[in-house]
Amino acid sequence: MRKIKAAILGAGFIGQAHIEAVRRLSFVEVVAIAQSGQDKAEQSAKLLNVPKAYGNYMDLLKDPEIDVIHNCTPNYLHYEINKQILLHGKHLLSEKPLTLTSEEAKELYHLAKEKNLVSGINFNYRQFPMVQHLRGMVRDNELGDIRIVRGNYLQDWLLYDTDYNWRLEPEYGGKTRAIGDIGSHLFDLTQYVTGMKITEVMADTAIMIPQRYKPLKEKQTFQNGGKENASLVDVSTEDYCSVLVKFDNGARGVFTVSQVSAGSKNALVLNIDGSVASGTWKQEEPFRLTIRYRDKPSETVLRDPGLVKKEVLPFLHYPGGHEEGWTESLKNMMQNFYDAVEGKMTHSDSVASFAEGYQIMLIIDAIVKSAKTGTWEKVESIS
Repeated sequence: MRKIKAAILGAGFIGQAHIEAVRRLSFVEVVAIAQSGQDKAEQSAKLLNVPKAYGNYMDLLKDPEIDVIHNCTPNYLHYEINKQILLHGKHLLSEKPLTLTSEEAKELYHLAKEKNLVSGINFNYRQFPMVQHLRGMVRDNELGDIRIVRGNYLQDWLLYDTDYNWRLEPEYGGKTRAIGDIGSHLFDLTQYVTGMKITEVMADTAIMIPQRYKPLKEKQTFQNGGKENASLVDVSTEDYCSVLVKFDNGARGVFTVSQVSAGSKNALVLNIDGSVASGTWKQEEPFRLTIRYRDKPSETVLRDPGLVKKEVLPFLHYPGGHEEGWTESLKNMMQNFYDAVEGKMTHSDSVASFAEGYQIMLIIDAIVKSAKTGTWEKVESIS
């Protein structure tokens, strides 16, 4: 049986993670990689044991062998590259955000609808087994009517003024940083698990470190920096945001995102408060759910094939106690995406669509506007 041929654009932290995850699928082969410049592409291809190297992604798009392309480039390149991938008739899995603006996201959403191709966005936190179980509990009304949703996504990789990355620069990362980079995951996860839509927001943002030391030589994401061989530059994107939200069913919520919270490495937490019970999932402890009640003791549900809902079983692969984490969530993403490419199943709702990516950009627009006006702002509907 012919294997599906995949190519990766960008070989940084997330590009390498995509390659590792795809290689765990028996019916897909990573055959090409593209970087900015032929020498850089060849170095990455050799390091990652990928047969073909392209210094220009447009040349890669003309390769008839390639069926699927993963766009793992920096944010500012997403729109044009995603557009070209679809126009060249390749299936597409894009890193988030889909684009830097809602106008660009709208265009890609309509283009993806026009093309008979599989397309998706890597909001991989949907793919954790216990996220799927919590979603099932909400759907089956085991928490009751959802009244309040509380969430946070905290990191510390930008805690010091010597920490720097291209994501700090709006021309490369976008007009928001903490909101767009990690807040997008939180907003997507909330809507996916609850089935509710964010319709109105009131936000507060802050730049905690107004100046940082930018290294003369670029570093990878999460690498430590220093003051030597660096210049002091102004920062214009937020380190922190808290936002109050209203949902389409009348529920309320509050979310905080930060990239300067010491000791928080990847602290994504989702709390759902219903009329019967509350549920909490923590990404740094992904194998458990905590369910709390008023009139009886709290429960802990562990990631175990015998304890989770039947529909969760495809998302877990090992017995209880053999823990699965972030890398498995990415592997699940690839499995569900490539099953659709191969035609084994329709597009799984666990893979975020371009419509959902567009909607996240509209939420971000409303948050940015609210932070400026200091008032409640409505989230525009998809058009």
